[in-house]
Amino acid sequence: MTLAYLDRFLNSLGIAAEFRGIFWVLVILGLTALVALVLARILVAIERRLSANDNLWDDVFLHAARRPVYWYVWLHGIYWATEVGQRFYEVDHLGLNDPILRFGFIVLLVWCLLRFVGQAEELLTSDRVREPMDYTTVSAMGKLARAVIIITAALVLIQNLGYSISGVLAFGGVGGIAVGFAAKDMLANFFGGAVVYMDKPFKVGEWIKSPDASIEGVVEHIGWRITRIRTFESRPLYVPNAIFTTIGVENPSRMQNRRIYEVVGVRYGDVAVVESIVQAIRAMLESHEDIDQDRTLIVNFITFNASSLDIMIYTFTKTLQWVEYHRVKEDILLRISGIIADHGAEVAFPTRTLHLQQNTSQEPAHAGLVPAGTESGTNQGAQGEE
Repeated sequence: MTLAYLDRFLNSLGIAAEFRGIFWVLVILGLTALVALVLARILVAIERRLSANDNLWDDVFLHAARRPVYWYVWLHGIYWATEVGQRFYEVDHLGLNDPILRFGFIVLLVWCLLRFVGQAEELLTSDRVREPMDYTTVSAMGKLARAVIIITAALVLIQNLGYSISGVLAFGGVGGIAVGFAAKDMLANFFGGAVVYMDKPFKVGEWIKSPDASIEGVVEHIGWRITRIRTFESRPLYVPNAIFTTIGVENPSRMQNRRIYEVVGVRYGDVAVVESIVQAIRAMLESHEDIDQDRTLIVNFITFNASSLDIMIYTFTKTLQWVEYHRVKEDILLRISGIIADHGAEVAFPTRTLHLQQNTSQEPAHAGLVPAGTESGTNQGAQGEE
């Protein structure tokens, strides 16, 4: 039984065209809902089935296409319901049905592609792949892919609306000059972001700081215009990307080791044991399990300071973790303090020795005062000599 025969049968029963139109619209929408529901269940079942295999990209594609395909069925159902309604009610839809169908198809296709890009970003940076890619690189590729998809879709829509793409592109070339002058700062930030993506001086999750600007913290997000940095006070810092092309950026997250650099001074009275102290400290560091022996290790007596004999300690730890580094540094400083004490020496601190000159001549009592300039204060490191 064809639909035309069924419609003639309804007409023979005396049912008015208005009611027959409502009936057919409801039938089409009901069938659309049924087909969409069945198709959605089938796609979900296929997606579960494919998730069991080793190919991850079919899961990504199917998950990205599932919802757009569902709404594409509804788009066609509404299209045919509108066509049927127009025949029964003789309503002029101004020929918009076909353009709306094409417009809807392009929108759903763009939605599907954007979902695919988002799913691909998650997959490439996850542990499900053998070698996860850098988040910053994947994010840059994703943004570029989204821009290409949206621009291409916009040009296709313009073409479908009856406008000439060549004219639009020509206008864009002329207008681009004016936009470039009006938005030069924004363009500078855009190209600054592109430089960051290409040169990769830092990425999301790394600690950076600049000796040329008050910038220090952990990178949270790299956008096309600004980069968001979380400072160590847990405050967000928004930096325009153009700044990174004019300042130096230090990336401590990529250091190979953490350095310990200390100068320890002993008293001048301990000069006889300085060499032994230096040798003991050097031996302790060379046998320390947390010190990288492949890096520079220096322990030397370096200078006669104002109040101390200075010993320089210069070495590198194996750990890069901030908390662990301070634990290792604490252990080394305590061991150095113990070595100094074991040699009967002490750590020096700024002191002054005052020598008083005694006057032994027979003079009146009132003349026993020490003349000016007979007291001498000297900055020596020997402590307790008075």
